Amino acid sequence: MIEVQGLSKSYGETLAVDGLEFEVRPGVVTGFLGPNGAGKTTTMRMILGLDRPTAGRALVAGRPYAELADPLRQVGALLDAHAVHGGRTARGHLRWLAHSNDLPESRVEAVLAQVGLADVGRKRIKGFSLGMRQRLGVAAALLGDPPVLMLDEPVNGLDPEGIRWIRTLLRGLAAEGRAVLVSSHLMSEMALTADHLVVIGRGRLLADSTTPDFIDRHGRSRVRVRAVDAEKLAALLSGSRLAAEPVDGGAWEVTGAEPESIASLAAANGVVLYEITVQQDSLEEAFMRMTADSVEYRAVAA
Repeated sequence: MIEVQGLSKSYGETLAVDGLEFEVRPGVVTGFLGPNGAGKTTTMRMILGLDRPTAGRALVAGRPYAELADPLRQVGALLDAHAVHGGRTARGHLRWLAHSNDLPESRVEAVLAQVGLADVGRKRIKGFSLGMRQRLGVAAALLGDPPVLMLDEPVNGLDPEGIRWIRTLLRGLAAEGRAVLVSSHLMSEMALTADHLVVIGRGRLLADSTTPDFIDRHGRSRVRVRAVDAEKLAALLSGSRLAAEPVDGGAWEVTGAEPESIASLAAANGVVLYEITVQQDSLEEAFMRMTADSVEYRAVAA
């Protein structure tokens, strides 16, 4: 697994990562979330030995990445889909990676087929779209059949079919017992993919929990109600002590109350309800609420 222990990184007077502590466990897809500038990519680069920590350490399978004898057999990573030589073919790119880690060439053909690039293996990478480059980056990460995978924004440039493929791939790899760390700003996809979330803001750890627990803790729960007589319902809720707000279609949203108590109140006052549903914030809504004070770059609408 991946272990991050007191990890910090400073660039001059700027503290990009501040004492991070978390683990990425086998058999789990861990979503690595945070606003732009939160320190996600810097953290992943330190795990891979590309940046030197100011303090703390990061371990893969109990050792620093630089001490791994055959790193591609231990951890596969995709940080930048453009970090490839455009003059090489897809097959040539993977062949030199395989040679560098003493991997059989049969793995090159296997991963090209796995990511859907078998038919373009002899084409030069400079002609690839962003989605094709992402698939090639995933192929490189899978080349050594590693037990640990790290992917930074892997769905960038992918079409809907490609996004679904990545989701299925990551969940399948975790089901095989691998540790999977994936960062993304696409919250709807993380809600479908990640079992566990590590959320950071301004370089600090904000949350480390399962996805359902994160939504329950940081999202809002409310009850949506509608009645046959909309005016009667409005009068009842307006005169009650419930925190209720009118929404579209004559419905009301009530917070801080159970649906049973709302139904009992309506029945006692002769209000016939034909809709009463509990609504929970999405992962995106919970994330926005939780990280509101950690956003570094905030646009202002005209």
